[in-house]
Amino acid sequence: MSTEHDQAAPAAQHDPADPMPVEAGQPDPDTDAAAQIAQLTAERDDMRDRWIRAEAEMQNLRTRAKRDVDDTRQYAVQKFAADVVEAAENLRRGLTSLPVHEDGEPDIVTKLRDGLDGVERSFVGILERNGIKRTDPTGQPFDANLHQAMAEQPSPDHAPGTIMQAWTQAWTLNGRLLRPAMVVVAKAPAPASPPAGAAAADAHPAGASTADAGAGAALHGDAHAPANDVPAAAEPALDTHSQEDSAA
Repeated sequence: MSTEHDQAAPAAQHDPADPMPVEAGQPDPDTDAAAQIAQLTAERDDMRDRWIRAEAEMQNLRTRAKRDVDDTRQYAVQKFAADVVEAAENLRRGLTSLPVHEDGEPDIVTKLRDGLDGVERSFVGILERNGIKRTDPTGQPFDANLHQAMAEQPSPDHAPGTIMQAWTQAWTLNGRLLRPAMVVVAKAPAPASPPAGAAAADAHPAGASTADAGAGAALHGDAHAPANDVPAAAEPALDTHSQEDSAA
């Protein structure tokens, strides 16, 4: 009896390949695993998106910080450079106020001009080595970012909008404008007006002027008006009764 029971026991064991039976009221393990995998995948994607955004923000922050440092390094002396440019402009005004070189002029004037010219060249060279440059805008098209128009003059020798004269030059610090150039801009000349005689002839044609003159003379009783325009005076009628009385 016991031998038959021992032989039947292995047949009653569960096969590992078959799914485990799920009792009523218990959750399915496969369904729970799939839900956990989906949740973990969503969390991973969210963390990855946050990491990418944070890395991009940090890169933008580093770029802005580098730009601010570079701007501070390049333009920290901007106010000082503007004052130095004013000194350079005054030196140029002093040079232009000297008389033009002539033969036989006093030696003191020649030495003064040459000395100031050398000082200006050296001074401008020092400024250019430190990023401060000046530009002569004469002959260039007007640019509102670099030039300040002080006047406009008609000129047939310059294209409209071209700078024909520069009162001061443009100064920049590492490409940034320090002081705009004060310039005179050329404009198109005004069209020539027709002569006065031609204008009168266009306003009063020859045929119309004769007719108008005759009409005016007739209205105003002009003594010099043509005879055909003035009606002839009526001859007085003869008084027959006065002639008969004189005969009697």
